[in-house]
Parts: sequence; structure tokens; C-alpha cells
Amino acid sequence: MSTTSALYRKYRPESFDDVRDQDHIVSVLKGAIEKGEIPHALLFSGTRGTGKTTLARIFATAIGTSAMDLYEIDAASNRGIDDIRELKEAVHTLPYESEQKVYIIDEVHMLTKDAFNALLKTLEEPPAHVVFILATTEEEKILSTILSRCQVFKMHSPSRAVLAETVTDVAKKEGFTLSPGAADLIAVAADGSFRDALGVTQKVIMASGDTIGDADEVAAIIGAPKVATMQVLVQALHEKNVDTALEAVANATAVQVDMKLFARLLLEHIRAVMLVRNQPAKKDQILARFGSDTAELIGSIAAGDTAINSHLLLRFLQAADQISRSPVPHLPLEIAIMELGE
Repeated sequence: MSTTSALYRKYRPESFDDVRDQDHIVSVLKGAIEKGEIPHALLFSGTRGTGKTTLARIFATAIGTSAMDLYEIDAASNRGIDDIRELKEAVHTLPYESEQKVYIIDEVHMLTKDAFNALLKTLEEPPAHVVFILATTEEEKILSTILSRCQVFKMHSPSRAVLAETVTDVAKKEGFTLSPGAADLIAVAADGSFRDALGVTQKVIMASGDTIGDADEVAAIIGAPKVATMQVLVQALHEKNVDTALEAVANATAVQVDMKLFARLLLEHIRAVMLVRNQPAKKDQILARFGSDTAELIGSIAAGDTAINSHLLLRFLQAADQISRSPVPHLPLEIAIMELGE
């Protein structure tokens, strides 16, 4: 297994065909290229790790810009008026090898107000041989006058299913097998980021003693609870067994499980029970992301009388929201569990 280089770099998409879950943008960009209607300024917005700069590089290559005529600027490090003034002077020089020079400005929202105003003047009257591609995680911080001069594309955060599929495919190329439960757990932890998903995958491959990664291996690496811990907790909630449920939380706390992730996974399990109860025809589809033992447990609970209901789901949703504000992270979950016995 070769894991010497970062997987997110090694498997970074190199063409439009490699880009996942952004068809709404790719189709427009391809159409613009085919018609020869290249915008002079584009802006890609989206959360971290969604592939904004990667897509910018792919677009630059697709319009025939060579590496020598492609310039990447990190606005977080080059955010002042002097940096943009240098850029304004540089754009007027002709490309070395290509018809168009491309400037990718990453984290463009980090520019100072004066730098924004200077950039605005450049965007108003850019040389014909220049294309600007701006990228940001915080579109709301960008001046409306800048946005109005760009074609704005909002990147989707990749779905959980797409992330699970991606890490499974990459692991396979590395000679490693991720179980469906492990791949799904990585997708949950990645929270909509391809980069984070592949980062966790690399850790799993490096830490594993063999060529197969299961959910518990992933859990140990990312601070998630073991499968058995979650099963015990869900069974205890089903039976309104407060003592066992509190013990499950205590065990997770003792091994330093990330409580925010713990709560997210608990919500997934409770939600699955509710969905199976209300959509029995979709049982297999709903339970596909869980391991066989967990799927069997959820199916069994959903089929009978249970204390797990919509009110419980809402109560734990509230508890999950309180975790980040609580001085004791596991306290909101404990309070929600104690209320079961009242």
C-alpha cells in the first residue's frame, strides 16, 4: 500500500470527468468552453474541501492555459493593497505560452477593504487575455460589486453517499478494503469535505495492521464511539433503561470520544428507527449504511413497541445543539437520558 503522499493530492481530480457531485457547475463550464464564451471572472463558493481550487485548475487547463500562465494567489497571505497593486500591473503582460492567463485567488474574502476596491477596478476592465477565478468559503463577506462582475458558482458539499463511495474507491486503489460501515463513518466525520474524508482514510490505512478497515478501527482514529457502544445505547433508549444508557455515555467519555460526533451518530440511529417505522417499504435502503448487526437491531426495535419516538429524537437534537456550548460536553446527553426516567 502506497501512502507516502497525501491521498487528497494523489487522487485530486484532473479533468471535468473526475469531478464528483458538481454536475450543475461542470455542465455550465463545459458549455461555455464549447461555445467559446469564456467569462473574464468566475467565483466558486463553498465549504472547505469541496474542490473549489481543484475545479479552477481544471477549468484553466480546459481553456488551454499552460502551467506557466497559471497563477495561484492565497488571499489569506497576500491580502493587502500593495499585493493587489502588483497584480494589477502583472495582468497587463501577455501570456508566455497560452492565449489566456488565469489568476486563481483563493480565500478571496480575506482581502482588505482597500484591496477589494483595487481588485474591483481590475475586474471592471480586465485585459482580454486574462481570466480571474476567485474562490471563497465565505461568499457573504465579498462586496456585492465584486459578485456582480463574476459568474458565481455555488459548490455543493458532497453528499454522505458520495463521500463514502469516494473513500471506498480510493482505498481500493491503495490496496485496502473499507467495510461499508467504516466508509460511512468516515463520510459522517468528514462533514462534507473531500479533503477531510481522504485525510481520515489515509490515517486508517496507515494505522491498520492488515488490508481491511472496519468501523471500530475508524472510530478509534476519529474519536467516534465503537459500534457496540452505540448499539448498547440505542437498545437502552428503546427499553428506557436510564442506568445502562448513562453507562454507555460514561464509557464513551472515558475513552475520549468526540461528543459532537457521538451525538450525530446517535441521532442517525434514532432517526433510522423512526424512518423504518414510518417507511417499512424502504427498510433496506434506510439501513444500508449500517453494519449488519446494527441494521438488525434497528429493524427489530422499529418493528415493535419502543420508547424511541419523534419526541425523543427532538430532545436529542436539542442536546446535540447544546454540546458545543456546555462546559461539560457530555452533560446535555446525560440530561436528555435522565429525562427518560421521569
